[in-house]
Amino acid sequence: MAKDALIVIDVQNDFCPAGALAVDSGDEIVPVINKLIVRFDHVILTQDWHPAGHSSFASTHPGKAPFETIEMPYGKQTLWPDHCIQGTGGADFHPDLQWTKAELVIRKGFRPHVDSYSAFFENDHRTPTGLAGYLREREITNVTFVGLATDYCVAYSALDAVEHGFAADVLLDACRGINLGGSLAAMITKMRKAGVTLV
Repeated sequence: MAKDALIVIDVQNDFCPAGALAVDSGDEIVPVINKLIVRFDHVILTQDWHPAGHSSFASTHPGKAPFETIEMPYGKQTLWPDHCIQGTGGADFHPDLQWTKAELVIRKGFRPHVDSYSAFFENDHRTPTGLAGYLREREITNVTFVGLATDYCVAYSALDAVEHGFAADVLLDACRGINLGGSLAAMITKMRKAGVTLV
């Protein structure tokens, strides 16, 4: 499994029940992910890490509500409740996540004017996080994604992994989705068509 990496996407308090942007049953995946962490030689985590007043927050746009869509210079942007603000408890990993084995934590969404779903790119699809280069230098060819949320940060990461030439698996039992307006079914179809293996 030396060529394989487990990439754990955004298992943070604000995405779990009682969090600011809670994903239904988001905490249920933690025990499953902990078992997977033990099995993989390489473990990488992503962490949503927004400054206060981030441009993706509805509160930054007077008169706008969470889950509305606006046009940004890089395209359509869903507006979110304030979440995963740098240094807050909501941005911390879930307390039961046994993540200390991780060799790399990629923080994303820290640029104030562009959101970031993917572990590989900001939402402008031009600004890289550095993950692709890291994986190549470590000679990792296969990546397995788990975490939150299936139809946003997990799906965008898996699609970009395939685009970068990595073999990508998504373990659906270890993910949970937001499902905004049918987004879960749409992104599962998109991943399948792109060559992501859904397990």
